[in-house]
Amino acid sequence: MPFCSQFIPMNVIDHPKHGSIIYHPSILPKHRGASAINWTLIEGDKKAGFSIFWADDGLDTGPILLQKECDVEANDTVDSIYNRFLYPEGIKAMVESVNLIADGKAPRITQPEEGASYEGIQKKSNSKVNLAQPAEAIHNWIRGHDKVPGAWTVIDGQTVTLYGSSRLGDVVPKGQPLEVEGAAQPGLITSGGLVLFGTDGKAVQVKNLQFEDGKMIAASKYFSSGESSSVELTDEEKKMAEEIRAIWKGILSNVSAIEDTTDFFKSGAASMDVVRLVEEMKQKCGGVELQTEDVYMATTFQDFIQMFVRRFRGEDQEEEMVIDYAIKDVNNMTVKMPTQCFINGKFDDAENGKTSDTINPTDGSLICKVAHASVGDVDRAVAAAKDAFETGPWGRMNHRDRGRLLYNLADLMEQHQEELATIESMDSGAVYTLALKTHVGMSIQTFRYFAGWCDKIQGTTIPINQARPNRNLTFTKKEPLGVCAIIIPWNYPLMMLAWKSAACLAAGNTLVLKPAQVTPLTALKFAELAAKAGIPKGVINIVPGSGGMVGQRLADHPDIRKLGFTGSTPIGKQIMKSCAVSNLKKVSLELGGKSPLIIFSDCDMDKAVRMGMSSVYFNKGENCIAAGRLFVEESIHDEYISRVVEEVKKMKVGDPLDRSTDHGPQNHKAHLDKLVEYCDIGVKEGATLVYGGRQVPRPGFFMEPTVFTDVEDHMFIAKEESFGPVMVVSKFKNGDVDGVLSRANDTEFGLASGVFTRDINKAMYVSERLDAGTVFINTYNKTDVASPFGGFKQSGFGKDLGEEALHEYLRTKAVTVEY
Repeated sequence: MPFCSQFIPMNVIDHPKHGSIIYHPSILPKHRGASAINWTLIEGDKKAGFSIFWADDGLDTGPILLQKECDVEANDTVDSIYNRFLYPEGIKAMVESVNLIADGKAPRITQPEEGASYEGIQKKSNSKVNLAQPAEAIHNWIRGHDKVPGAWTVIDGQTVTLYGSSRLGDVVPKGQPLEVEGAAQPGLITSGGLVLFGTDGKAVQVKNLQFEDGKMIAASKYFSSGESSSVELTDEEKKMAEEIRAIWKGILSNVSAIEDTTDFFKSGAASMDVVRLVEEMKQKCGGVELQTEDVYMATTFQDFIQMFVRRFRGEDQEEEMVIDYAIKDVNNMTVKMPTQCFINGKFDDAENGKTSDTINPTDGSLICKVAHASVGDVDRAVAAAKDAFETGPWGRMNHRDRGRLLYNLADLMEQHQEELATIESMDSGAVYTLALKTHVGMSIQTFRYFAGWCDKIQGTTIPINQARPNRNLTFTKKEPLGVCAIIIPWNYPLMMLAWKSAACLAAGNTLVLKPAQVTPLTALKFAELAAKAGIPKGVINIVPGSGGMVGQRLADHPDIRKLGFTGSTPIGKQIMKSCAVSNLKKVSLELGGKSPLIIFSDCDMDKAVRMGMSSVYFNKGENCIAAGRLFVEESIHDEYISRVVEEVKKMKVGDPLDRSTDHGPQNHKAHLDKLVEYCDIGVKEGATLVYGGRQVPRPGFFMEPTVFTDVEDHMFIAKEESFGPVMVVSKFKNGDVDGVLSRANDTEFGLASGVFTRDINKAMYVSERLDAGTVFINTYNKTDVASPFGGFKQSGFGKDLGEEALHEYLRTKAVTVEY
């Protein structure tokens, strides 16, 4: 008997000679009622099965004749259990039961009341999924309602039904955050579908989503469901479209004509019609395999034809990122380095096909050739960034979801930190251990720091005079600027990228970044990781190339609203001029420096020697805040120089990938030549070259750590930055605090400064009077992601790092309401 016996009179049930038996798809007495298979899954039962029982006047309460069971697999659905076990084994069991009855061996086992349960038929009204529970319970609810009536939730204010749930393991794929009503945390749209998180932090993945209008989409296409452009049909495809139109007409006989806008379901089609459509398509249209979900995802005739044609052409496969890697086996690993422009989520060659060589400063060898972007490439990148800001998901995304993506990016950078450090070391000459800790390590810290700021950007409420008799409310909003350009230098390629990009992205902007022409590789690797982290296309664009072409176009471009630059003062001035003339872009500049370090006689000498050397030779002197000039009090001058030279002689100059190396090569040949020339000028002007001053006689671009003394204030090396491992030392008279302060401030630069003394009063006095954006007391090079960094005077303006960096990438809007 296929239906519930309580609706059949008992005289009918008892009329057959041997009585009546009923098949029920649960292990009775559990899950009595019409939704037994559903509730087996909803309740998370480990066993499923069926019962064949003797009909009585109750609801699935009759004596048991036979039962069989099977394991419930982790991702079983109603359909899979039914097709795998309940249907085929149920037929066999019914035959077995009839034979047992015929042989007089059929048992009548009274059902126990213990463990009995009855669950009603699930309807749409009561099938909303409770997301405030563990992931397994969420998964069970969704699969227990799949396909009918369908578990649903609310996304973006509308009811969305969830289909195709599966459990995820410990590794959750990266994706784009999506707010889901009642969820423990935002979901993620990934390449596999919609990931939902339970209260236990574990996750499930939903394959398909159906909207209130009946349209179903692949969950992975949620943010791009309306973006597909129409494909033009060939003659063959047009013929097939007419055949499909005839199939639709045969099913929708009540519709006078099948128009492009005809909706399959709104025209009266039901689930059986979906099956018929799929099977007729398979039979009559080139053997193209369709699923029932495909019909729900393309409900109008026009959409259905477009879907079919793409399937016919094989164009609906998941698009994978294609990357032209340069691959090197180095540092006991294989590193894979992208070499093309990264524009709108894809790696592409430069528009003109040009490339430039990237050289390893350790030996002068070619690492690889990298795309050399043109003005056209810059324009494409800016257009992509503008579109991503104005119409893409980045601009609509909740601030906390944006932060989660930046956390994802930081995590991926950490997973690849050794590869990034190896690339950085090869490309820039940084000692590997320093690259790992500082170049890469601080970059990761920076993204994590600003990821935490995403949902903490706030305006203020302001009391104003009321427009009586009415009242007023005034508040401010902090808004992103739009498309930002970032131009970074070659000394800390990845870290300078992070210092600017993290704040820019946290504020909600999109960006176009130009790495230095001689060190583009970690920026391009970063782009690859950003894409893998789920950053939407167009948000980050990387255009390697020359400053004269790419950098200038960024400064001139009318659609860019902010430009952040780190580099030389002369180039900074040119950029500022171009930004003003073009469209009055907001600008922040971190430029040259000649940072003074004052060492008083009452200092901790050991620390002053150690830190003084670090202030000059850190990152082989290619350090924007390097101490460009040391002022040492006369009474300790000679001892100080003697101890510094003694320590410099111990420094190991060599391969930056060798863990014992202290001092790697200068970044590129032209810079090495300038350093040698700088030292020659110092000698010619009368400064005393105590140590170094020459190129190291070995392959590569190595410069000896250098020490000059007797440097007078008028000399070239006293005024100009070397940007290399050159210590420039001047002495000052004992006790002449104000005199040395005057000399230290006698420069047009004001990036950083330092003082060493045990006298805290003296230290504070000096720090208040040093005209620089950063003052270090009894330390040097101690920067932190939470502390603002930037200079005064011709060292630029604006801040990187800390909360102040966010304001460089935000604008303030005042809103006044009358009520």
